[in-house]
Amino acid sequence: MKKIRVSIVGASGYTGGELLRLLLRHPNVEIVQATSESNAGKFVHKLHPNLRKQTTLKFCSIKELENVDVLFLGLPHGVSSEKMEYFMSKANMIVDKGGDFRLNSKEAYERWYSYDHPHPELIEKFVYGIPELHRDEIKKAKFVASAGCNATATILALYPLYKHGLIDVERTVVEAKAGSSQGGVKVNPGSHHPERHGVVRCYKPYGHRHIAEMLQELDVENIHFSATSIEMVRGVSTTCHVFLKDPEMTEKDIWKVYREEYGDSPFIRIVKEKEGIYRLPEPKIVMGTNFCDIGFVKDVNSNRLVVISAIDNLMKGAAGQALQCMNLMCGFEEDLGLDFIGLHPV
Repeated sequence: MKKIRVSIVGASGYTGGELLRLLLRHPNVEIVQATSESNAGKFVHKLHPNLRKQTTLKFCSIKELENVDVLFLGLPHGVSSEKMEYFMSKANMIVDKGGDFRLNSKEAYERWYSYDHPHPELIEKFVYGIPELHRDEIKKAKFVASAGCNATATILALYPLYKHGLIDVERTVVEAKAGSSQGGVKVNPGSHHPERHGVVRCYKPYGHRHIAEMLQELDVENIHFSATSIEMVRGVSTTCHVFLKDPEMTEKDIWKVYREEYGDSPFIRIVKEKEGIYRLPEPKIVMGTNFCDIGFVKDVNSNRLVVISAIDNLMKGAAGQALQCMNLMCGFEEDLGLDFIGLHPV
């Protein structure tokens, strides 16, 4: 089979390095270019040392882009939307890992990003990139906006309950705990080791931008979401508190609902054991994988259901999911190049 030509724009960060790692092992891909304006001319392994002896690729500038089949974008907010017409001239298909085309209206960007979107006419061309929700649309798409990591973990945890109308949608409360890589490669006072070490820091008690994606995809008016940094490099763990409309529903009933929605999804694992230390999802177990583990427990004293999800924010929350979308767009097997099953212990 002829390999498709792929380039990565904005490849110097953690997500860019993760995508390079995946694409170097993808049997149907030839990596053509990887851009970084501040590192043009340097070998990619200078910034991504895990890629030593895996590639001789050097970073180049965006203005040097060649025409390719697929272009991945990993740029800061506001950059890809400014340059999207240029990027569209360089590739048949685009997977944007940033947030510039995830929301479905100009008004949503004004509300959640305080941002006057420069190309609102292009928004409708993009499909929201969670394959478990939009698999058929992604297969037909030329342009995909891959979902945010907190949004992915939360939406996948709650989608079956919302879709089947099983919960009181006014009372959803979600707490996401995330590792330091979520903040990206650029340093800031909060990432300084003496300040970051040992923290459980609620950095966004309300108003997180990823809430916009949750409201859009779950088709609801409000979600009470908070985000907390913890001492972990990779991973997002969400704890979702919802309230069942029918207090007689059993955990077995709920299991059937999740199986109905995700039974054919290769990267969703329902994790609910009666014993052992990994009875419920744990980010440590999904490090380096594209899995989203989902578990739940019903409160025996009320109609509260606690749903827990775990992902690797650099994989299912970013590079892995973007590659999953590319596979669907190109007609490949959905899990091609994403078969790493994780390590234990780590």
